[in-house]
Amino acid sequence: MTDSKADASTQAQVNRAALRLRETWLWVATFLVAVAGLIYELIAATLSSYLLGDSIRQFSYVIGIFLLGIAGGFMAPLVFFTFAWMESVTLPLYGLLITVGLLSGMEIPLIARVLKEIGAPEFRFENVLSVDYIGALAASLAFPLLIIPHLGLMPASLTFGALNLVVAGLSLWIFRSQTSALQVAVWALALTGTLAALWQAERLVSASEAALFEDDIIFSEATPYQQITVTRYRTRTRLFLDYSIQFDSLDEHRYHESLVHPAMAQAPRRKSVLILGGGDGMAAREVLRWAAVEEITLVDLDPRVTELFRDHPDLSALNQDALRDPRVTIHNTDAWRFVEDSTAVFDVIIIDLPDPKNLSLSKLYSRQFYGTLVERLSAQGVMVTQAGSPLFAREAFWSIKTTLAASRNPNRPGQGLYTRPYHAYLPSFGDWGL
Repeated sequence: MTDSKADASTQAQVNRAALRLRETWLWVATFLVAVAGLIYELIAATLSSYLLGDSIRQFSYVIGIFLLGIAGGFMAPLVFFTFAWMESVTLPLYGLLITVGLLSGMEIPLIARVLKEIGAPEFRFENVLSVDYIGALAASLAFPLLIIPHLGLMPASLTFGALNLVVAGLSLWIFRSQTSALQVAVWALALTGTLAALWQAERLVSASEAALFEDDIIFSEATPYQQITVTRYRTRTRLFLDYSIQFDSLDEHRYHESLVHPAMAQAPRRKSVLILGGGDGMAAREVLRWAAVEEITLVDLDPRVTELFRDHPDLSALNQDALRDPRVTIHNTDAWRFVEDSTAVFDVIIIDLPDPKNLSLSKLYSRQFYGTLVERLSAQGVMVTQAGSPLFAREAFWSIKTTLAASRNPNRPGQGLYTRPYHAYLPSFGDWGL
């Protein structure tokens, strides 16, 4: 009788320990799956912005579809290769979001049900949601600060796919009494395939980039701000930011000469010049051709771009070492913040920013921004901006002209700015407006 009681007590302790293990693991699994889930979402939104453009609309689509669930670890490789070979990503991107999402969207209800069934003490459904939200918060902070700079999109997708599968494997082991051999076999096959792809991630990235770009890739890096890619064919060098071409050394001189010299010629004084964007140093190169220039302030958000075009011997040769000139001061910060915080006055302001394809860039083409810029101009100062193609993007070009004309003029209150639209032909881009 005593032995029976002792055995029963021992069994009860074992059962309690097993319950604690299962309960603890389910909370941990909820957190890890939530982290991976939001990473998938951010990867999908980033991919859609890179490859499809119009990031506000594409991000909204991804968020809307993501309400159904989470995409898998192979999303980034499949989307990149599909775009490289078929120049279309809509079907695979949203197909993966929906297909995998329909299954993984059951995560919270399933974990909540299991916690209730195993008799977790003081189970509350909102606790599951809280852990899920904490995991999403951790992912949202880690994505721009750690994951993209250190992993990149494709390895990140595979890494968190493997994380999901490790969580699944531990769950199968902890709940092994309810696990079938078929489930274990499917899990082992999926994990092996994902780990193999992760092991070959660098080759996959190289293969997808080789298919995306016509020329040899001499530099490729994901920064916290963008994907930088530099390609070369013989003596021809091209810069791509987020897979969009920024310049072609074959004819970049046509663009930068047209951007810089008309404004410099119109300005009665050229002592101090502000360049917004232009981290490649090409605009600075043209400004330095004017002997009257004493100082150039260059503001570019991404320090990696200015480092490359200052320190890389092949790339710095393109701007004739303009970024090493003692008259050039570089500020790696947001253009809006710099203009608001600065009290300096400039004779010429050159705006060499990317096209306004997302919200953060669009605000740099607004009346408020232009009005603040004019306050940084000397009384007879001149400002010039690139304005897209008046042939292929007529509405965008003329809206920039209208916005400038409607911006406040502190020298003539109640009147807008005087504008002069012009254009130049670039073989790589076509007709380009300024």
